Amino acid sequence: MGSRNVFVATYPPRRCGIATFTHDLAAATGDLQIVALQPPDGPPAYPSEVRNVIRRDHREDYLRVAMALNRSDARVVSVQHEYGIWGGDDGEAVLDFVGALQIPVVTTLHTVPQTPTVGQRRILTRLIEASAAAVVMSRAAAELLGRKYAVDPRALEVVAHGVPDLPLVDPDLVKPRLGMATAPMILSFGLLGPGKGYEAVIEAMPAVVRACPTAYYVILGATHPELLRREGETYRTKLARLAEDLGVADHLIFVNRFVSRTELGNWLTAADIFVTPYPNLDQIVSGTLAYAMSAGKACVSTPYVYAVEMLEAGRGRLVESGSSEALADALTELVRDDDLRKLVGRKAYDFSRTMIWPAIGEKYRRIFDRVAGVDMIARRRPEVEVSAVNARAR
Repeated sequence: MGSRNVFVATYPPRRCGIATFTHDLAAATGDLQIVALQPPDGPPAYPSEVRNVIRRDHREDYLRVAMALNRSDARVVSVQHEYGIWGGDDGEAVLDFVGALQIPVVTTLHTVPQTPTVGQRRILTRLIEASAAAVVMSRAAAELLGRKYAVDPRALEVVAHGVPDLPLVDPDLVKPRLGMATAPMILSFGLLGPGKGYEAVIEAMPAVVRACPTAYYVILGATHPELLRREGETYRTKLARLAEDLGVADHLIFVNRFVSRTELGNWLTAADIFVTPYPNLDQIVSGTLAYAMSAGKACVSTPYVYAVEMLEAGRGRLVESGSSEALADALTELVRDDDLRKLVGRKAYDFSRTMIWPAIGEKYRRIFDRVAGVDMIARRRPEVEVSAVNARAR
């Protein structure tokens, strides 16, 4: 049996959430052995831990790399699944890859559609069947797989999205490092694109500014590379115009770049309030929300599935999707009340301690050890049976 765990996913310098997740997970388990899934606009070079590359739209690459892993000392293959990062219709090439492996597979599911297409449902159920273990990041995702996909939730591993171990500090001590004013900062971060609901926050800002004239809203993150290629900065310009029309342009700050982990930590600790106004209420995981909780932020969110689970028991505020009035009420309450803001943030911070990467890495290591051990027993069984037959023959 092999001695290494290999991770298959998008990977830095690719700028996407799953690439960052994979880097952090591999580092937390101590196994920096990577197969990078490369989209057509993928980076020209990868760091040394990337031993193989699968070009997303080249089906021959999937079999070639699977065969290479079969010949290697890999003991477990950790597959990150999101439909768009794999080739073929609905990312069906993942089934080609997993089907060719002779090594146990542990699949982490980053997307579980509430109303899947026939193709999406088929791929996800077959992928789970082909995996020695399947990991989801919330109870809601496990329950959804039971209801809509006929997957036994007891067969799933629920392991939270990992987060950095950030300090709980006074935001005003960090703001000067970023050149920001020591006034109430509301923050959102992630790759910019339609569907994030940022318009609702901008529409809420006039009421927030009336309550606290120094408050400002920071949108941190570069435009999604595929959107940038198709439309340029049209969407960012639309948001800026909306702020100007509402008279809050001076209270909206864009940080138009993909920031390092260190800089992201600074922005998170500098923020007073974090907001995820996502209109897609089926979303089963949000790394941005998990990261904000790890910094002890008072979080305001629409009630998408993951947020409902994470922010229960007073760990945040949930507001009606698409309602700038509800957002304004929640943001204004937290901006005005320092004690309440700190209390909500502290609850989020305490809850997130079980999600820091060393703890999550240990949980994955246990899963990897278990499936590798089961596979080893399964492979030895025929040898025992043959020996028993030979003994009887003698």
